Amino acid sequence: MAARAGVSRATASRVLRGDTKVSEHARTVVMDAAREISYVPNLAARSLVTGRSDSVAFLVEESEEKMFSDPFFLRMLRSAQETVASTGRQLVFSVMSRREDQKRFLAYAAGGHVDGVLLMSLHGKDRLPQHLEEIGVPTVLSGRPLSNRRRLWYVDADNVGGGALATSYLLSSGHTCVATVAGPLDMCAGQDRLAGYRAGIEAAGLTYDESLVSVGDFTSAGGFDAATRLLERRPDVDAIFAASDLAAIGAIRAVHAAGRDVGDDVAVVGFDDIPAAAEHEPPLSTVRQPIAELGTTMTRLLLARIEGEDDLPHRTVLPVEMVRRATG
Repeated sequence: MAARAGVSRATASRVLRGDTKVSEHARTVVMDAAREISYVPNLAARSLVTGRSDSVAFLVEESEEKMFSDPFFLRMLRSAQETVASTGRQLVFSVMSRREDQKRFLAYAAGGHVDGVLLMSLHGKDRLPQHLEEIGVPTVLSGRPLSNRRRLWYVDADNVGGGALATSYLLSSGHTCVATVAGPLDMCAGQDRLAGYRAGIEAAGLTYDESLVSVGDFTSAGGFDAATRLLERRPDVDAIFAASDLAAIGAIRAVHAAGRDVGDDVAVVGFDDIPAAAEHEPPLSTVRQPIAELGTTMTRLLLARIEGEDDLPHRTVLPVEMVRRATG
């Protein structure tokens, strides 16, 4: 095929494996020649030569139920798949919720079946990313790791800034008793959004009050339970910043169950800007994080690490913005 295209075998090989460091002319003539002879790459043979699987894992440390019910993960998966596919590689998707799942995946990765890992939803001081790096599998995390004794690569949204933005917005809108339904505190997003809430309170010259904090999770059910406890404890609450849109939707149900109106009696602001936020009735005010861009940025960073590029940032934080709708 190289002779048919009029290029060297090395150039043809670089084009077919998706190398970007070739000229547009070389890419065109090689791909035209490949189509003319119906060329199909022998992936097994190429793997023996390169020592790579040409596969990347998208690994979520949650239950399947949570993975498939949370639009955040699905949008991250979609953007990762698009980015990986554009380089001719395969994306391997896996969900882990048990310790034995983690052991099984480590053995799978150690066997050379994936060239790198995109790791979502790390909890606590789980050392899975360190173990993957130790066996030579490059790993990029979604979110700041809570344990970083070994430097890890991660991409995150500005969760602290977003929490402060939502809180300051509610206070500047005239609300005097702003509470928060916090996310899980064994995750960086839960900790950082709570830290942002506290920063927003203190920036307004107010005292941080633990009774205005109700810890839940990122689900609608968790948001409902946490907001219910909050409203029973502090009926004077007139605004709630919830650490995710799903939690905010649960908080809205809790406000209604308490016999109060959302927006008029209690304002609610979420975090994420999933599609359900705009579609909710009333439409949900929220902090928008760039979910698709997060997935793309993570994937590009991982692919660059796989290719051995130097001087890559260990920490990448993307900006967020306030989206004002009807609930606050």
